[in-house]
Amino acid sequence: MSDLLPHLARPAWLLLLPLGGWLLWRLWHRERRLGRWQALLPAAFQPWLLQGGRHRQSRLAWLLLGLAWLLALLALIGPGWQRLQQPAQLRSDPLVAIIELTPQMLAADLAPNRLEQTRRKLLDLLAARGEAQTAIVVYAGSAHVLVPLSDDLATAQNLLGALTPSLMPAPGQRADLAVQRALALLDQGANGQGRLLLLSGALDAAEQSGIRAALAGRDNQLLLLGVGTPAGAPVPLEDGGFLRDAAGSIVLPRLHGEQLAAFAASLGGSYSALRLDDGDLADLGLLASRGARREAAPAMQPLAGWADQGHWLLLPLLLLAACAGRRGWLFALAALLITPPPAMALDFADLWWRDDQQGRRLLEAGRPAEAAQRFSDPQWRGLAHYQAGDYAAAAEAFAQGTDATAHYNRGNALARGGELEGALDAYEQALREDPQLEVARHNRELVAQLLLSQAQAAAQAAAESEREERDAAESARAAAGERSAASQHPAQTPSDSRREEGPPAQETPAASIPASDPTAGAGEEQAPSTEAPRQTPAEPEAAPPPERGEQRQALEQWLRQIPDDPAELLRRKFWYEQQQRQELPR
Repeated sequence: MSDLLPHLARPAWLLLLPLGGWLLWRLWHRERRLGRWQALLPAAFQPWLLQGGRHRQSRLAWLLLGLAWLLALLALIGPGWQRLQQPAQLRSDPLVAIIELTPQMLAADLAPNRLEQTRRKLLDLLAARGEAQTAIVVYAGSAHVLVPLSDDLATAQNLLGALTPSLMPAPGQRADLAVQRALALLDQGANGQGRLLLLSGALDAAEQSGIRAALAGRDNQLLLLGVGTPAGAPVPLEDGGFLRDAAGSIVLPRLHGEQLAAFAASLGGSYSALRLDDGDLADLGLLASRGARREAAPAMQPLAGWADQGHWLLLPLLLLAACAGRRGWLFALAALLITPPPAMALDFADLWWRDDQQGRRLLEAGRPAEAAQRFSDPQWRGLAHYQAGDYAAAAEAFAQGTDATAHYNRGNALARGGELEGALDAYEQALREDPQLEVARHNRELVAQLLLSQAQAAAQAAAESEREERDAAESARAAAGERSAASQHPAQTPSDSRREEGPPAQETPAASIPASDPTAGAGEEQAPSTEAPRQTPAEPEAAPPPERGEQRQALEQWLRQIPDDPAELLRRKFWYEQQQRQELPR
């Protein structure tokens, strides 16, 4: 029976119903008191001194006013007769993984090295979490966001494969800065809720103190995953040696498992050493939360809501208001129908982030086309255009810079757009600004080789065209000579010709058939007829077209040789972020 009655979204407005009834009663009795003049004045003077016949009309006005008040009150309480099914929102279980990206991560105590094992473990974790929100932060002497909070596994796989300690702009080990950056990500994308997973081999006293201060007063749980072994291993270098300290001794990074376990326990978190199986993730509760979330999801029922139908009561209320209006007032309502000019609404993000910061967030979210519209810095705008595939706009944006990096990026954009000569000039300008920029030198050599191959292909095509034209002209001249010779000996028969030539005719090659042979002349007369149109200037399309297919194939082959490694992009990005932080006032 209760389902037949309307559901009230805002029942508190019913408290105004007695007040409205009291006001209407007071106004009614006030009109009645004004009507007592009829008892005091003589009947002969009432038509002249009183407004006769208006009593019934005033009574109707008060009834319409009471009806209007009732309709407005019913619209305010929000009656509803229909249920709306709204899907329940599942818990996203946000997690920020913090990776140590120092040279110590290249130690080979975990084969092949610590960094590779860390990369594999994170990929397993991301695949197990599925649609849960996960972010990745890397740190050395500075902390940087590798992947924002998202469930994009493909982007994480691509960027994790490019991680090397050489990407970091500042040496050192500052896990406390990484924890602060991770908490900022949770504040921005998860309302401050979520957990932190720190993958490292050791934490010094300064880092532990900074992490304690960052987590003070927060409910975020810190999970520690120890990377390495207690025995440790040397850190190999590119020249074949090993990393040494200031005293010249070989650095031997070890896993301080007991220290990390005690530190995690003091903060209410947990610790586990990295293992080849999923036991470490299960010990940290990362796999258990995934199973609980997936098991609880089917049991959750959709949230039922009521559709507010109070707005339909405004239509009769507007009709009553129109009837009660004075003469000429309805024309003022026409002004409400005029379409206002378009206005630019202030975005909420504009209050907290600059255009470049919003562009970087869009770029990290995989939306380069929108990021290009936000960036005010031309280099970042060019990078966004480049990732969006608009190479012409990227080259135009990079052209506003004067340093070696800007010229190098402009060369890449021009090369992608097929303007090889402009790309070669851009690479040369980059090398003039910075002769040590090896990637620019490599790309310049590739472009020069491609231009040389195109020139050789064009020259070969021109030579082929000239040779075919020369052969066609010689064939035409030979056919003309044969026709003239045939006209000088019309009486010869094939038998006479054979008697005159005899056996030597068998030794003569087909290309040197004598002109006196009418049979050969007739045979040769057919061949030039098909080649003659190539000599006429009225058909230029008969000339062999340029080898555009080969040029396109060569261009695509060269473009595939250009290094498209995200490592260089990350190196530039981290360096730019570090420069911005250093320029901020302290």
